[in-house]
Amino acid sequence: MVADLHSRWVFGWERDEGDAPFDFRRTFDEFYDFDSQDVRLYDDFDPEQRVAMTAVAYGAIWEPAFREMVSARHAVDDGPHVVVGGELAASTLAFVARITMPDAITDLRTTTSLVWHRTPKGWRIVREHNSSKVLPTGALDGMCVRTRT
Repeated sequence: MVADLHSRWVFGWERDEGDAPFDFRRTFDEFYDFDSQDVRLYDDFDPEQRVAMTAVAYGAIWEPAFREMVSARHAVDDGPHVVVGGELAASTLAFVARITMPDAITDLRTTTSLVWHRTPKGWRIVREHNSSKVLPTGALDGMCVRTRT
């Protein structure tokens, strides 16, 4: 269950040219715990490297950039790897992505670690840590194919 959620979470970040404006809550409502006061979410790809204390605050970090994007393509490179124990689960996954902005293309490889809390609504993310490495331009040529449904 958590492995499937983590894999689907990656593809929630996909963008196609002409998509409706990115709405974090609509896209990720089934993944993040929007009700918890004990959330810590971090991604070093954020230029300001902020730690969000709520899912809403995390969405506010990413909505402007994702609304500017022409496209975002992802492919799972390794994982997910999951450990489940009682009310908490941890998952790690590595993915590659090609982010196309109006004026630039960025290829990157990200390792993501998520902590999930079992809630009455199902498993929800309460901790997130992403570490990204920008790859040489063109490194992902031919790799990032559209795989979301």
